[in-house]
Parts: sequence; structure tokens; C-alpha cells
Amino acid sequence: MTTTTYAAAYAQPPGRRYGLRQAARMEWIKLRSLRSTSYALLLTAVGMTATGVVTMANTKAPHGAHKVAAFDPTNNVLAGVALGQLVIGVLGVLVMSGEYSSGTIRATLAAVPDRRLALAAKAGVFGGLALLVGEVVTVGTFLAGRAALGAGVPHPSLDDPTVWRAVLMSGGYLAMVGLIGLGIGAVTRHTASAIGVLVGITYVLPALLAGTTGTTVAKFFPTMIAGNSLAVTVPVDGMLSPWAGLAVLCLYTAAFLTVGGRLLVRRDA
Repeated sequence: MTTTTYAAAYAQPPGRRYGLRQAARMEWIKLRSLRSTSYALLLTAVGMTATGVVTMANTKAPHGAHKVAAFDPTNNVLAGVALGQLVIGVLGVLVMSGEYSSGTIRATLAAVPDRRLALAAKAGVFGGLALLVGEVVTVGTFLAGRAALGAGVPHPSLDDPTVWRAVLMSGGYLAMVGLIGLGIGAVTRHTASAIGVLVGITYVLPALLAGTTGTTVAKFFPTMIAGNSLAVTVPVDGMLSPWAGLAVLCLYTAAFLTVGGRLLVRRDA
């Protein structure tokens, strides 16, 4: 980000103190000026859409009563969420940890001395953008993937409330993973370690636990919730319901942001 951009971001009107509105405006200027933001969001859109299209193009009509009952093309088309969560989550980490690595966190906290307010503004702006992009991309992926389905394969429709719920929850999931990444960045203040924690929570731990204990514990981890609770129209045995999974994800998000906020207040910049 250029010096001129920072000057605009941190400029405070004479005689006025920063509130949430001014802090959010500052965060928006910083976020949109970072090249990584555009690249990451573009990668999310392209990667998720391509994955959905390829998956649906290779989806065949089920045969047999058991396979027909378990057939869930909506879950198939949303397979790209596994890729999108990584990109959005890493972007969330960078939004926070990048300021520590560049030293600009000092300017941010000088402009907004209330550190909880600064974090709330950052989370609100980034979370809002991630939610908007997540919903647009998941809907677009669904429509593109459905068009790629071959003849004779049941086509899911957004007129079905369960399909609409799965698509919307998957878009919201991307935003929550982004905020989890931001919270982890506030906790560790180091990009590499924050990404390591994010990958461990979303990929490594659930895979290890699923292989050793089944779904008993693994079902409470974000990726398992996304793939087996939120993005399904046919319930998966042994997994959380969509709304229970959403509640658990909200707890993850709130916990990391709360811990990150407390540490941001207590530690030196």
C-alpha cells in the first residue's frame, strides 16, 4: 500500500474522534488497496466454479434404491467450498497479520486507540466482503454446475428450500472461515503460524480424527460441518444437523475473535 493511500486511510477530520463508521471506512480503504484481496477473491471464484463444473460433469445418475436415496447433487456441486475456505481463510489471516509484519498496526492503533473498536471494524468490513463474495460465488457455482449435469441426472433447483439453504449456508461458511482466519491472525500475529493453525483446524485435525475415531469428534470441525451438515440436502448419518453445525461455526468465529481482541488489548503493538 502506498504512503498516499495510508495518509488517506488514517486521515482524521479536525476536531472529531473516530467511531465505528470512521474506523470501518479506514479498513475498507486498506482492504481494497491490497492486491492480494482481488487476487484471492478471483481465485476463490474461479477455483470453486471450476471444481463445481468438473464435479457435476462427472456426476452420473444413481442406480439402486440405496444410491438414489443418498444421491445429493447439491453437495457435489458445492465441493469447491473446500478450496474456497482455504483461500478466504488465508486472506483473513493476512488482513490481520500483514499489519504486524509491515508495522502498519501501529498507525492503525494510533488512529483508533480503542483496540476492540479497531478489530470490530476490521472484522465487520472483511466479514461483510467475504459474505457478499461467498454468496455470489456459491450461487454462481451452483448454476454453472447444474448446467454441466448430463441428461438423465436429477437436476437440483433453487426452488427447493433445502437446496437454497445449502447454497446460502455454504456462502456464509466462507465468511466465517475468513473471520476465523482473522481471529487466528490477531492471536498469533505471525502469518506462517496463523496459516498453520488454520490449516490444522480445517484440514489436518479432522482428517486425522476421522481416521482414528470416526465422526464422533471430527464432525465438530469446520470442514466436516461444511461438507456434511451445511452443504447437504440429504442428511448424513452421524453428522450434525445444518443449524447445529451453523451454531458450532458461530462459536468458533466468536471464540477466535474474542481471544484475538483480548490479546490485542493486552499486548504491545
